[in-house]
Amino acid sequence: MRILEFIVRKKVLVGLLTVLIIALGSFAVVKLDKEIMPSVGMDGAFVAIDAGDMAAVDVERLITLPLEQRLGGIEGVDEIQSTTAIGSISIDLTIARGKSNEVMKDIEKEVNDMKAGQPEIKEAAAIQYGVRSSYEFFMDLSGTDLQSMTAFARDVLEPRLEALKEVQDVQLSGVMEQEVSIKFKREAMKENGLDISQVAGLIAQANSESTLGELQDEGDTSLLRWNSKLADIDGVKRIEIPTAEGFIQLKDVADVTVVPLESSSFVWKNDAEELVFIQVGRAANVTQIDMAKAVRAEIQKIRDEGLVKGFTLNEMVAQADVVQESIDGVVGNILIGSIVAVAILLLFLRNVRATLIVAVSIPTSVLLTFLTVYMLGYSLNMLTLIGLGLGIGMMVDSSIVILESIYRQRELGLSKFEAVIAGTKEVAGAVFASMLTTIVVFLPIGFIGAGFGEILVILAIVVAITLISSVLVAFTLIPALSDKFLHYGSHGKTRKGSRAAKVYDGTVSWIVAKKRRSLLVIALFFSLFAGSLLLVNKIPMNVMPDVFNRYSEIVAVLETGVAPADKERIAQLLNEKMAKIDDVESSYVLDNGGNEMLIIVNMTKGERIVHEQNEVNEQILRSLREFRDTEPIRNVQLAMSEVSGAPVQVMIKGEDFVQLQGIAQDFMKELGKVEGIVGMTNSMERTSEEKRIVLNEKAIQDADLSQLQVKQFIEQAFIEIPVGQMALDGGNVPLMVSWDGGVDSDETLFDLEIPTMEGDKKLSEFLHLEVVRTPNEIMHSGGERFITVSADIEGRDLGAVNRDVQKVMNEFDMPADYAIEVAGDIEEQQQLMMEMFMVLGIAIFLVYFMMAVQFNHLGHPLIVMSVIPMAMIGVIIGLFVTQMELNLLSGMGVIMLIGIVLNNAILLIDRTNQLRREGMSVEEALVEAGRNRVRPIFMTTLTTVGGMLPLALASGVSGNYQAPLATVLISGLLFATFITLLLVPSVYRLFTQNEKVVEREKNRGRKRLVRRAVDPITQINMK
Repeated sequence: MRILEFIVRKKVLVGLLTVLIIALGSFAVVKLDKEIMPSVGMDGAFVAIDAGDMAAVDVERLITLPLEQRLGGIEGVDEIQSTTAIGSISIDLTIARGKSNEVMKDIEKEVNDMKAGQPEIKEAAAIQYGVRSSYEFFMDLSGTDLQSMTAFARDVLEPRLEALKEVQDVQLSGVMEQEVSIKFKREAMKENGLDISQVAGLIAQANSESTLGELQDEGDTSLLRWNSKLADIDGVKRIEIPTAEGFIQLKDVADVTVVPLESSSFVWKNDAEELVFIQVGRAANVTQIDMAKAVRAEIQKIRDEGLVKGFTLNEMVAQADVVQESIDGVVGNILIGSIVAVAILLLFLRNVRATLIVAVSIPTSVLLTFLTVYMLGYSLNMLTLIGLGLGIGMMVDSSIVILESIYRQRELGLSKFEAVIAGTKEVAGAVFASMLTTIVVFLPIGFIGAGFGEILVILAIVVAITLISSVLVAFTLIPALSDKFLHYGSHGKTRKGSRAAKVYDGTVSWIVAKKRRSLLVIALFFSLFAGSLLLVNKIPMNVMPDVFNRYSEIVAVLETGVAPADKERIAQLLNEKMAKIDDVESSYVLDNGGNEMLIIVNMTKGERIVHEQNEVNEQILRSLREFRDTEPIRNVQLAMSEVSGAPVQVMIKGEDFVQLQGIAQDFMKELGKVEGIVGMTNSMERTSEEKRIVLNEKAIQDADLSQLQVKQFIEQAFIEIPVGQMALDGGNVPLMVSWDGGVDSDETLFDLEIPTMEGDKKLSEFLHLEVVRTPNEIMHSGGERFITVSADIEGRDLGAVNRDVQKVMNEFDMPADYAIEVAGDIEEQQQLMMEMFMVLGIAIFLVYFMMAVQFNHLGHPLIVMSVIPMAMIGVIIGLFVTQMELNLLSGMGVIMLIGIVLNNAILLIDRTNQLRREGMSVEEALVEAGRNRVRPIFMTTLTTVGGMLPLALASGVSGNYQAPLATVLISGLLFATFITLLLVPSVYRLFTQNEKVVEREKNRGRKRLVRRAVDPITQINMK
């Protein structure tokens, strides 16, 4: 205790260190990056490949299977799942924990090598999974004049926003783009004996610049440059083409025009004819809030300058608002929790100075926590703030225990300095043991996979930092302030026990008087625990809670091959439908290619809210799913569900497509009987019509043609290729070559005339077409084909549906060589539950280990841990009554609860052991320990509950994240506290010998003396 004496005597040092912590902590709060969720990379990757218009079966054979073999050979790739569609492949890779960065290099190399070796691959990308998105601020330009909107976006908005130091880049979608269209006339080309491929090559050569060589001039070297770049449309038309009759101009055989280019990205708004979509990304080391402020300020300047004319500039979504709202909500809850905790302290202590001394520890511990978080490189986000909010209540526990012990020692007649030293020393072991048992439960959190472990580790670290900070403050600031400022009552004057305390004394005395009474109490409480397990199935279950911020992202999955015109029509239908739903303020439909459309929904806020967000989400999904019967829409689901798979997803594995489809249809009939199942689809429900060319080999041979010639002729009939770019109106415009009047039907294909030795003949003489049906999607898991049956849920929680789906699967009769297993959210929930149980088991062992070392006894930790099942009663009842979800965060609360609920039991057992060492019997020690510790136990419990209560009642952006976790802790802690005061004495009495520790130690000493006297020779030899 020399360190403690030094601290108490050096109050100036403690004061200056406190001021330093407050100053540095305040600086850290200002400098911390602010975001809604921590930016973490996850142990997984996504590969996307564009293969043009290839059939799914051809893509599978030529690209998917070889690429899967390559990726499977990379060390660190644990699992591969792929979806092969018409002209595209998407591959999900699960990577060994902690190896994502190094494995990503190998994945990118294999993908690039495959692209280089397969000319069918147009684009290929490999992306590592992560939380942070590239763009976080979204706007739109809407109006009727797309040309003026495009000019404003490119010439004003984009350069001015990118000039801001807070902005990394600006991406524009839906702007007007142009191309130079060169459409060749078949008859004119035929008359001049020209080949379209050769003419395309001549155009590319005419529009070129290059270095031809070097010239020496009096010792100086000059480059000889060729520059025939096209400067205008007339220059394109005048390109000279050699023929047998001489040179002709391009305009003689082709129509050259400037036409609008079909954009690869479309955005439709519910009340706009034309729309430009603007995405803004922030620069490194800039917070979302700072970027949003800078962008909004610049936008206001642009408006003030009168540059927004003839159209409207609207702000769609700013993630900074979600971040700020989340931070404000959590900070408000922390402040309220602090006030509640201080009020409870004042109520119990009835001493303003004592209350202020403990209250001072709260901001000091909070700022020390912020300083540590800043030094570790974390951001100020929802998780770190929730961790801090959970720690607020526990933050004063150590201070309360130490202050109460000092106060009690002073009442017993010790001087100020002696009371501080003795009081702190008495509870030091218990305080450190309580802190360590609370912290060690977080150590196995990293075993949780699927990317969640890394996120939860951040939450655990913040809570641990909060507790460590509070203990440091409690052992420095509290003793120093108590010695200086705390006023005490008269020496030797003890407090009169309250009526409740007297009742408690009598109850404990009655219980510990007879072992059978203790056994009766234990049996009663464990019967309650067994009964509470019956309520588990009635608690809603999910994987992760939703973030309700009056904003939703919904994905509409279309059938493969939907034309752009049909997409625009579908987008208008979706917007019209959503405009009729209450609380939908605005909606946007985005098409970024592929067969998915992203729907962004902004909802009403404040006083205009009619329905809760979950109800609005369900109404939107119900309304949009009505289009599945009339439009080429396969499914509609929330974007978060689309990322992880549909809530209900079942995999049926096998080889034969027809057999898989039959099994899927039979299974869907059974699955449809489950209550709450909606929106059922399967991945092979739709097939595409494919027409295959069947050659008439004899006719080809008779016409002195080869199959290769026929193939090349057909390829030229569908030609549409770029032949370079030219500068036009300040930008680069592509040159596109194609036929005037394309081939778009069987008749136009068959009517094409192919030149032969005997003259031109119709193509129909050399081939015919046969129709085959091919699957739109082919899915692989570990190289094996499978089909997925997907469904959404409505009106029931995932856990309840999960149980019914498992029952259907167990009763379903599967053919040989075919297998069925869960996937999607159900698989994730099952895996998560197993991992949580493993983490729970490891946490319990670590707690036992720490307490066994602390007590130097193998049995006493088991007595303390008897409280854990009782805490689970409170958790189950709390979740059942409030109908909060049992999800990943509430599961995290259960793990935290293990460490927290033991604190009170440790205080009680530690004091009991101290009293027994002073000479008391077991019964006397238990009664006196309860009398000494009942007040600090209730104070620490109620301040912890009071600090967390605002989080449990929270709503808004972070409410769904805070409330389940806080509810678990509050209900479990309250129930466990009351049980602790009765159960722990009962278990201790039942499993401890009724012998005074002092007498046992004396007996052990006498036995050692006797052994030494009887065997002196042994003692001599040992020496």
